[in-house]
Amino acid sequence: MFLTISTSGAVERPATELGFLLHKHPDKAQQFSTSHGTAHVLYPEAGVERCTMALLLEVDPVALVRRGKDKGRGGAPDSALAQYVNDRPYAASSLLAVAIAGVFSSAVKGQCAARPELPGQSRPLRIEVPVLPARGGAALVERLFEPLGWTVTARPVALDERFPEWGDSRYVSLVLEGEHRLMDALRHLYVLLPVLDDAKHYWVTPDEVEKLLRAGEGWLEGHPEQRLITNRYLARRWSLTRDALDRLALARLAEADDTEAEELDNAVDEQEDTAERPLPLAVQRRQAILGVLRRSGAARVLDLGCGQGQLVGELLKDPRFTEIVGVDVSVRALKEASRRLRLDRMTERQAARVALLQGSLAYTDRRLAGYDAAVLSEVIEHLDLPRLPALEYAVFGAARPTTVVVTTPNVEYNVRWETLPAGHVRHGDHRFEWTREEFRAWAGQVAERHGYDVDFAPVGPDDPEVGPPTQMAVFHKNEKYDQSDKNHRNNQNHPDETTKEAKAA
Repeated sequence: MFLTISTSGAVERPATELGFLLHKHPDKAQQFSTSHGTAHVLYPEAGVERCTMALLLEVDPVALVRRGKDKGRGGAPDSALAQYVNDRPYAASSLLAVAIAGVFSSAVKGQCAARPELPGQSRPLRIEVPVLPARGGAALVERLFEPLGWTVTARPVALDERFPEWGDSRYVSLVLEGEHRLMDALRHLYVLLPVLDDAKHYWVTPDEVEKLLRAGEGWLEGHPEQRLITNRYLARRWSLTRDALDRLALARLAEADDTEAEELDNAVDEQEDTAERPLPLAVQRRQAILGVLRRSGAARVLDLGCGQGQLVGELLKDPRFTEIVGVDVSVRALKEASRRLRLDRMTERQAARVALLQGSLAYTDRRLAGYDAAVLSEVIEHLDLPRLPALEYAVFGAARPTTVVVTTPNVEYNVRWETLPAGHVRHGDHRFEWTREEFRAWAGQVAERHGYDVDFAPVGPDDPEVGPPTQMAVFHKNEKYDQSDKNHRNNQNHPDETTKEAKAA
């Protein structure tokens, strides 16, 4: 297998910086052992204006068989010929993807000790893969790479150039060109090479979900072919695919922050020639949530789906909140929240009040139990409706905070946004937007199932015809329900003497 990465440069920014990024010196030819052969790294050209790195992976067919048959592929892996006669030594596949991750591990992570500023810089890149399996043809290659900002040239490889009537094979010769950070380019290849091959050379286990999410962070969340990529990468194992898709859906919450909502708010305000412009809806929403939390007497608060930490920052300003935990599925969002909150510059006492945790709201998490309050601000509408029961149980059934605050858009108010086309939701990632009646029905059922009382309040101007732009439900745990449930569990675990005697009889 063969792959090249080229870049161009100038005197002030020489192309040979590619060597720093890859942690491989342009003047050396190096080789690395892999589990299935040997990877060679060399530089056919290395100058100020142009530098090219070539990765040649020599696959040992015997080692491939000994380490476990090609379980990712269809057909009969135990066939004597299938073990040795295949395209593995020649066509880019998961073998090449694993070699990229192993040989260029620091580059994939965006690390460069010698020049720490380089990994964050975009540069012109040209990637060539002479033989790439593409189950779906050149059209699928374009659908996968073009949304990521690449200019794609995928030329089908003929079955036999001597016999053009035989047509094209399922292989393409691929060239990618574009301005990218090198670590992003390597992550694109790491995920999409096995996706196009639609096979893996090893057995897919649950830890592959973590690998996919790490390599796909920042681009897979919004990719139009997200489902196809996830399904193929995880070898069509539906349980793993569903897990990954759930977590990707929640990761999109980090991208769907208050920016777009504030733009809608201000668009209406700009049409009014008033001396004083009202506060943006996002600010009003945070103020309403803070008011509820203060009145509840909560000291330990969870911000579930905290995104980039706007609400966490407001909570930190009030000393009555002694412990604040922001939870989000996106590591990138948490890093941005940490940067915004300046956690690294806080005093030890201030830093002890706040924690940022990575986690999915679709799964129970013991770390979230026992808090005074939890906030789900503009979160539920980003989930597919079939996934809401999982979130409901994780928050109300497992974590069971004393107070839960939920805000969500009121779809009835959308007619008041003159900049919002009729029939459209406020954000492209919203899976639904509820009417006031629908929201009240859902909240009432949740409260009844889990032993909470619920109140409702408007956020923003309460229009007499269509209601407020944001609707808020405040759940308070019913202590009688909790005591009854506790007594029921105690009776099951410690039956009284009458029950014991009855059982004995």
